[in-house]
Amino acid sequence: MVHDGQDAWIVDPGDAAPVFQALETLGLQLRGILVTHHHPDHTGGVAQLHAATGARVYGPARESVPEPLRRLIQDDTVDVLGHTFVVMDVPGHTAGHIAYYCPAFEGVPLLFCGDTLFSGGCGRLFEGTAAQMQISLASLTALPGNTRVCCTHEYTLSNLRFAREVEPDNAALAAYQIHCQSLRAQGLPTLPSNIALERDINPFLRVSQATVAASAQRFDAQQVAQHGVFATLRTWKNQF
Repeated sequence: MVHDGQDAWIVDPGDAAPVFQALETLGLQLRGILVTHHHPDHTGGVAQLHAATGARVYGPARESVPEPLRRLIQDDTVDVLGHTFVVMDVPGHTAGHIAYYCPAFEGVPLLFCGDTLFSGGCGRLFEGTAAQMQISLASLTALPGNTRVCCTHEYTLSNLRFAREVEPDNAALAAYQIHCQSLRAQGLPTLPSNIALERDINPFLRVSQATVAASAQRFDAQQVAQHGVFATLRTWKNQF
């Protein structure tokens, strides 16, 4: 959720109840809903929230999302509390997945990337291909390093265990894992992350690194030869 003390926008509300609770606690009026993709854990609360508040709903043009909906494609823009978010097409997790990027939200770039990029990982390939996901992640990786990465699941510790298997000698990754373990032990989220950090610790953004490629080769050299390092990493992570 983002808000200005009066009005609020919510991203990917899979459940309406916690949104209603937050609105009441903070005394906010819901004005808009941003949806990144059609999975029910991201859209389950949309219809109820819209019916109760009249909030406008924005989402991917090529996916089935509860109506009424303004359908968005690459380079469309959405005004959120006076800030312009640009739509990015990022297929892979689903065929029509989109992300929302604001170059300066309260002075810092902000990204809502749904299930495309996670801290230390990426989404499963339910509908798209490994090639599509790799291109999508490359477009996110090209954003400014201080871009806040607001993904929609707290999968960080699980992702980092896999990342350490891929790059056991990555010092930045080891330090980040300790940091995240400390946060979770205190009941705190590891998110948001940022693009610069993900470039250093996320194996799915580091497939050109010799250490990552060598680990993929050890896991399945034949698959690397046929489908590449990225696809091999995704297969490995699915089984991890």
